[in-house]
Formats: sequence, C-alpha cells, structure tokens
Amino acid sequence: MLHVLAIVLILVMLGAAIFALEHKKLVIGVIAAGLVSLIASIIFVVLAAPDVAMTEAAIGSGLSTVMFFYVLSKIRGASHG
Repeated sequence: MLHVLAIVLILVMLGAAIFALEHKKLVIGVIAAGLVSLIASIIFVVLAAPDVAMTEAAIGSGLSTVMFFYVLSKIRGASHG
C-alpha cells in the first residue's frame, strides 16, 4: 500500500514539476514549484523521515516560495518605477 501511495505522489510531483516548467505565467510556476516541494515533504513523511519532511516543508515549500514572490514583486516594482 505504501508503494502505491509513493508512486502516486511521485507522479503528481513530476506532473507539477513539468507544469511549473512549461507554464507561461511566472506566478503559477512558482506555486507549482512550491507544490513540488510540499509533495516531497509528504513523501518524506511516508518514508518515516519526519525531520527531513519538516525541513523540506519549512524551507523548500514555505520560505523559498515566499522569497520567490518577494523577488517577483521587487522586479515588477522596479520595472514600473
């Protein structure tokens, strides 16, 4: 059962990664990249590595996504100013 769950999560993660790379809007790409990291943290929980899962969720999904949006807002503000 865990193997099936891991395979499904990996396929969803692969789909989100391809979606992040191929989408035209940068904001949606950043959200999809955050989703990839969030799914990776779920996979780490399934594989009984909760410490790695917490780190991935906090840094990979949380902080990195916030930093991407902050930089995007600064870039858009600089191009209009």
